Amino acid sequence: MRYGAPVRVLGIDPGSRHTGYGVVESKGGRLKLLACGTLSPGEGLPIASRLAAIDRGLREVVTRLAPEAASVEEVYHAVNARSALVLGQARGVAMVAAASASIEVFEYSASEIKRAVSGSGRAGKEQVARMVAMLLGVEAPGDEHACDAIAAAICHLNRTRIPASSSGAKPIEALPAVKSATVSSGAPRRGTRGASAMQRARPAVIPPAPATAGRRQGRVGTKR
Repeated sequence: MRYGAPVRVLGIDPGSRHTGYGVVESKGGRLKLLACGTLSPGEGLPIASRLAAIDRGLREVVTRLAPEAASVEEVYHAVNARSALVLGQARGVAMVAAASASIEVFEYSASEIKRAVSGSGRAGKEQVARMVAMLLGVEAPGDEHACDAIAAAICHLNRTRIPASSSGAKPIEALPAVKSATVSSGAPRRGTRGASAMQRARPAVIPPAPATAGRRQGRVGTKR
């Protein structure tokens, strides 16, 4: 994605009974909602028929609006193993519907999506819906499933609002988790396990103690 160029992202809130979708465009630093809705095949249908209906609906959205990327919420909890399995199937269908059109798929946790639109990873659905409406300048962008999908799209757009030359944007699953580490000028503490790669690659250099150091000799570079 070129920095400053218009970008369209398809956000998906997967579910076997209700799958929300929302296409958001970012242009000149402003967000615009192009389309949103909820695919509800019908709870009385077999799971295979529901998944097929979700696949057809998402493919139609992709063909009509041509998004450049798709943002999908990760599975973070389920009532039981069966519910987790069914939710995973719906999520897989959503990802395939986007990937089959050569759209790169990105994944974000629910807390990341909430934090991107509301500033809090523990925000409730009502707070997320209010912030989505405020960011887009609309009154009611859709039901809770559509709002969650729109929030997923906004989350990805917020992540890519930096120059492409420095961002190296890649799918979330391709990026390892990195913990920041502060490298001190002195020697590393004794007994510290799991030192950072930077500390291992650049060991501290301890200067020789002056002859007049007296009793303080041997403490150079050691933190209290």
